[in-house]
Amino acid sequence: MQRSAPRLTRILAAAAVPVMLVVAGCSSDSGSGGGDGAGEAGGAKATASATASATPSPTPTVEPAKFAKLPTACKAIAAKTTASLVPKAKNENGTAAASTDLSHRSGCSWNGLDDKGVKGSQYRWLDVSFYRYDSEVSLGSGQARAQENFAKELGKIQATAGAKTMSTRAVTGLGDEAKMVTYTVNKTGEDFPYASIVARSGNVLVLLSYNGAGYAGAPVPRAGTIVEGATKAAKEAVASVAAANK
Repeated sequence: MQRSAPRLTRILAAAAVPVMLVVAGCSSDSGSGGGDGAGEAGGAKATASATASATPSPTPTVEPAKFAKLPTACKAIAAKTTASLVPKAKNENGTAAASTDLSHRSGCSWNGLDDKGVKGSQYRWLDVSFYRYDSEVSLGSGQARAQENFAKELGKIQATAGAKTMSTRAVTGLGDEAKMVTYTVNKTGEDFPYASIVARSGNVLVLLSYNGAGYAGAPVPRAGTIVEGATKAAKEAVASVAAANK
């Protein structure tokens, strides 16, 4: 019995070794497998995050402006037209308006007094202005900016102090949109009938005004004559915008 006890102890100890190794192996495999899965998931998330961060945001865009130039204001209306509308003009070539940036705003005017002796005198004034708007991401497209200022310029004319019998109507055949405002203003004791036109062609505004008066007994110019003259000059001015950009 004394010899059998140690032998039995050794057998039991030997039998226990494989069981411990198996348990240990299972524990090791489980831990290793769990660690690899977590690492792969974490790596995938990090890669996705890095990819998202590296993707640039879309660059804001705006519709390009239609016209890049303005016509020479004093040549935008034909000489024969200005001569017929403003007889005896002080400066047949027109007087250019002051501007620090002719690529964005310019203007020209003609005025003169046609003395008809005992029949009195006829005074006429014609002026034209051009405004060009660039497309800017922070401000919008040149066309949209011109549309916005179209409304503002029209409002200024409609707010003319002392204007009587004012009327506003749309005019066809002048760029993308156009409106004419007719009214009468009394100055120097005489009535001056006016025809003012605001026209938009793409990103350019064309403002034209034509008016006149009769002095020393001469009759007041007919409103229809003033409207016809303003319309003719405005058509030439609007057409000159496209011609300047060819």
